Amino acid sequence: MIIKNYRTQFIQELSPIYDVDEAESFFYLILEKKQQLKRIDLALNPDLTFSDEEIVVWNSILEQLQQEIPIQYLLGKTSFYGLNFEVNADVLIPRPETEELVEWIIRDCFVPRNDKKLKILDIGTGSGCIAISLAKNISNAEVFAIDVSGKALAKAKKNAEINEVNVTFLLKNILETEDLEQQFDIIVSNPPYVRELEKQEIKKNVLNNEPHLALFVENNDALLFYRKIAELAQKNLSQNGQLFFEINQYLGKEMIELLEKMGFKNIELRKDIYGNDRMIRGTI
Repeated sequence: MIIKNYRTQFIQELSPIYDVDEAESFFYLILEKKQQLKRIDLALNPDLTFSDEEIVVWNSILEQLQQEIPIQYLLGKTSFYGLNFEVNADVLIPRPETEELVEWIIRDCFVPRNDKKLKILDIGTGSGCIAISLAKNISNAEVFAIDVSGKALAKAKKNAEINEVNVTFLLKNILETEDLEQQFDIIVSNPPYVRELEKQEIKKNVLNNEPHLALFVENNDALLFYRKIAELAQKNLSQNGQLFFEINQYLGKEMIELLEKMGFKNIELRKDIYGNDRMIRGTI
């Protein structure tokens, strides 16, 4: 079958679920991954064809996209802060909002040509996107990362190898940890923060495919992880050390109050590119 003709069919069959531009972007992402062909190759060679065997593979991918399985999981990869990451159903797909958190830390905390080591801890690392991006972009950083999932840590370790950075990964349940046993200059976390009552706001492709362990908290204690991590930060941040969180957009006021009660100073709440309260920082 001529690839250009299949492209038209592919987009038409996805159009009830995705808009045309998104469906077209899926087609070219898969084309590059599966056939090592780019858009320009198709333009220059309009008579290129798929074999019957290739059509079977493409139809299987199309069926999974119709079931709203994320394209990142189907391809096994995504990009974050200009870096390449492998992803699967054991880890959350990194979001643009989290890139903003990484950018904030890099811009505010990295001092070029500073020989002093900056010790950074990422709690709930998942794919490793935060820890690895910081290690890649802060030359004097010594980065550690914690997760409760061994499968997530395996993927994060692979991503550190792909991006050629050194990160110390630790398997640990943060809710059962009383002391981190060393001091850090920066602690950052994007913990579970979606309340059960907000499930109806979550897109089907996320709700049905991404790990709930990394997404949801109970309605009656939405700040469970934030409170525990802030308690550890009180003990394990160095003097003037900084705590960064990605937060639930509806709980900015509550997060300010939590950090104030726990003795943090210079608290700053920031909005993401969509205008939602999404990041907060406090100094100990």
